[in-house]
Order: sequence, then C-alpha cells, then structure tokens
Amino acid sequence: MELCRRLTGSNICRFIRVGGWITRPSYRRVPAALAPLLPRYGNVRRGAGRNLSAAQVGRRDRPRSKRGRKGERYSMSDQQSATPDYTMGFSEEMLESLRRYTAEASAAYLLPYLRPGLRVLDFGCGPGTISVGLANAVAPGELYGVDMEESQIELARSVALASGQDNVIFRVGDVADLQFEDGFFDVAHCHNVLMHIPDTAAVLAEVKRVLKPGGIIGCREMICGSCFTYPDFGVIRQAWDMFEDLLAADDGHPQMGRELKTHFHEAGFTNVHMTSSIDVYSAPADVDFIHGFANTWFLSPEITEAAIKYGAATEALIDAIRDAYDSWRVHPGAWCGLAFGEAVAGKP
Repeated sequence: MELCRRLTGSNICRFIRVGGWITRPSYRRVPAALAPLLPRYGNVRRGAGRNLSAAQVGRRDRPRSKRGRKGERYSMSDQQSATPDYTMGFSEEMLESLRRYTAEASAAYLLPYLRPGLRVLDFGCGPGTISVGLANAVAPGELYGVDMEESQIELARSVALASGQDNVIFRVGDVADLQFEDGFFDVAHCHNVLMHIPDTAAVLAEVKRVLKPGGIIGCREMICGSCFTYPDFGVIRQAWDMFEDLLAADDGHPQMGRELKTHFHEAGFTNVHMTSSIDVYSAPADVDFIHGFANTWFLSPEITEAAIKYGAATEALIDAIRDAYDSWRVHPGAWCGLAFGEAVAGKP
C-alpha cells in the first residue's frame, strides 16, 4: 500500500502498459522490413462498398461527433492523409514481437466464434497485428480498432496496409467512453488490456453497451504470477515480481488472467467459457528475443529507475537480474513460458 501511495500520480503506467514501450519516438514508424513478417490475406474483397481500401487504412481520422448514428462509419471520406514514408525505427525485438502477436497465436480461442459478415470491436488494439487476423476472419464484415495512443493507431494502420487487409478502421479513443451507438458490434475483443485498467467494471459496462444482444466478448489476459524461466539463476523471477508490484501500485491487475470469469459475471455477461494457454519461448531465436525484450523493457531506465525510486527493487537486484538474463541467454537448456487466461461470454 505504501508503494501504491508513492506511485500515485506518476506517469510510469504509460510505460509499463504492455506494448507501451513502443510509443517511444524511435518505435513509431513501420519500416519496409516489416512487410515480410506480417500475414497477407488474399481473400479480402477490395473496394466493396463500406470497406476501406488498403491505402485508405493508413489515413488519420478527423474528429467526429460524440457517437455515430445507426449505420454511420468512420470511412475514408472522414480521414486525413498520414505521412506516407516510414523511417527505420524498430529494434529487432519490436519486429519479432509484432510477428508473434497474431490472431492465430493470440486469439485462437475466439476464432471459432467468428464468421464472415460480423462487425468486431478490438478495444485497446495496440499495433493491430491481432486485429488484421480477426478482420480477415469476418471479411467482408468490419473490424474497428480503438486505442488511446495515437502512435499505436498510426502503427496499426500501417500494419493493415502491409497485410493487405482493407476492412479495418482504426481510431484513437477511450475504451471507457466508446464513440459508438448502443448495440453496434457483434463481437468485442481485447488482449492484455484489462490488466492495465483500474476500473474494470466501467470498461466492461461500456463494451457491453456497444454489443448487440446475443453478441460476445472475448478477452485474453496475462497471468503474471505464472511466468517461469529455466534456469532462473535465483533472481529472474524477481524481475516479474518487480513488474507486478509496479502494475499493482498503479491500480492495475497483474493476475487479470485468473480473474476474468469473475469480472465477466459481475458485468452481467452470461455463459462464460474459460480456457488457458501458454506462450512458450524455447528455440534459440525465442531465447534471444526474450533476452532482448528483458533489456529493452524490464531493465530499461524507465522501469528500473521507477522500481528503485518506489522501493520495488534495489540497484544490486537490477544488476543481478541483468547478469542472470545474460547467463540464461547462453545456457543450452534455456526456455520460459507464460500462461494466459482466456474468456468468452455472451451479452443477454
């Protein structure tokens, strides 16, 4: 609780938010090298009535009225052009993380519920790499991606462009105040979003509002306490403990993956179906990725300085964790895993 009081009012949550590290200026542009890493979908209808073309996906929305009328869409006529050229600003770790987070890898639990023609909301869509796969599953239906970070939305539009997906519309927005009419969507989805939101009930109520009766919600959330690394060298687990402490101190939910069913029931959703899956990192490239990710995220100055300042870690512990990750990277038995809770439920 003392850590919570000391952290109140800080801006660390903007950094520890999963994916938030890519809002740094150096990570805001999609390089040409991204295209080969992204899925390409060949069965999407282009220019079909209400769908956006790939070129139009990369444009920025103009401000709109508070909420759309029935049938209103934020289409290409309501958008401004974004910068067409992109600089080489991504680290290798960023490119690899974009490739990993796809609908097939991170929303497999939800895909059986999708069919052509549905309208999907991806709230807290981040860089859009899951969004484009969901959009492909419902084409010629539509997917609307909403995220609070403009840099994420710019990236998502570029990901859609590189993927050839033209039935997606990305816009900056607040997941607690969605700019859509009641009952606008058939499906709502999020991945590692609720764990970062203090008022889970308010967000789920808002998502429920924009779902049609009989619509479904699907969420996949991390269970931070489940992470294991082998060998641990005695301290790697403490890096996750440090992250959990900072997240909880900022009113986040490190164990949201465990808590999804309860939150869904409390929000009034029905027929809650829980599953779980584990992301495993074992191949040499996986180990290199996790090592790089730890150094650019857990061990970044933004995280470590906050952890030391607010008593979640010491300089000696940070140094020990860094040394342990270096040793882990070259160990022949190195691997790690992280569990996620997955929930699908319906709106009565």
